[in-house]
Amino acid sequence: MDVLGKQIKERRHLLKIKQQELADLAGVSINTVVAVERGAGNPRMTSLLAICNVLGLQLVAQLKDLNHETV
Repeated sequence: MDVLGKQIKERRHLLKIKQQELADLAGVSINTVVAVERGAGNPRMTSLLAICNVLGLQLVAQLKDLNHETV
């Protein structure tokens, strides 16, 4: 999850979106955004999908990248 969190954070910075803005747009709490970016906790798939959708990321593609990095 650390790599996915890093990718989400980098994309958010690239788009110049604050954590609170991302949380509001994705319909999740700011604590969820912070936890995801840190690679902490166990976020719901729906939360990850919502965050990725706001950022224009495809969660499936991100997960495939994670799989290749851990092999």
